[in-house]
Amino acid sequence: MSLSPKQRLLDTLARKRVDRPPVICTGGMMNAAIVDVMNRTGHTLPEGHFRSDLMAELATDVKHDTGFENFGIPFCMTVEAEVLGSDIDFGTLACEPKIAREPFASNAEVEFRSVTKMLDAGRIRQVAEAGALLSCKNPDVPVIGSITGPVSTAASIVDPMTFLKELHKKREDSHRVLDYVSDFLIAFARLLVDGGATAICIGDPTATGEILGPRLFQDYAVTYLNKVIDGIHAAGVPVLVHICGEMKAVKPSIPKLHCDAISTDALVNLKLLKQEYPQLTTMGNLSTFLLELGEPEKVSRQTASLVRDGIDIISPACGLSTSSSIHNIQAMTQTVKEGGAAW
Repeated sequence: MSLSPKQRLLDTLARKRVDRPPVICTGGMMNAAIVDVMNRTGHTLPEGHFRSDLMAELATDVKHDTGFENFGIPFCMTVEAEVLGSDIDFGTLACEPKIAREPFASNAEVEFRSVTKMLDAGRIRQVAEAGALLSCKNPDVPVIGSITGPVSTAASIVDPMTFLKELHKKREDSHRVLDYVSDFLIAFARLLVDGGATAICIGDPTATGEILGPRLFQDYAVTYLNKVIDGIHAAGVPVLVHICGEMKAVKPSIPKLHCDAISTDALVNLKLLKQEYPQLTTMGNLSTFLLELGEPEKVSRQTASLVRDGIDIISPACGLSTSSSIHNIQAMTQTVKEGGAAW
């Protein structure tokens, strides 16, 4: 069986037989634009956050140097928050962008703007254009457009502590904000698909069992993730979802997500999750602490273990440190490509 990286990923997400797992890093909260790569090429951040051509060049550098079998854009989780009114600290070569200030003190204060007009604001068009450049030049390589999940996006425009309290106390306002944010995320994702994105990955780090608990996770995270997923599916592409943290409290809700693959933190035993819910397509979950601080041989052994466990897509567990070793990442990707044979 000889498959292109794009076909291997699409077949995996469609639950078809493949020769081996894809090994990917999706961008967004799983940004692989590490310092080693940027220092070698001179294509750097934060400049690459603003220019579509440089974003595409850096995504190409990442794929070439790391061995990941996809292009992942953008390189941060602040694109949506900026458009929705938050002040952004765009960081440095070694430090990713962060929310500097949320514009609203509570959900009741959120101003609802035209989604269509917001698609021409901030860096939205630059990300879509970068995706179009990548897909046009590399038709056999999947372009993954990464967006921030609805709960995390809402918590990045409203004071986070207030936002979380109001999920309990002001449910009507909370649902209204999450519905608005979800409409915007669907429109952004569809713009990425129009530009040639093969799949969309949703990272929702605020939507964890530890933060929300089972009831709020079901009421808010599942409800609005599914709204966004369904909206993206209507555009004809698969959707991957990453949920951070320990999953015990919310595990029964995971199969209710409409996504095509579920990615988890390193805390989660994906083998057991797959055994308990065999209908899930699993993705992950090599420790990013190991990728930053470990040795290539140990990275290779842990990767081989994931392959043996039948994990469908091999990927870092969560956000990569920008100081991660290029040799460790290469040990991960090469091990998968060599059939899971540990070094």
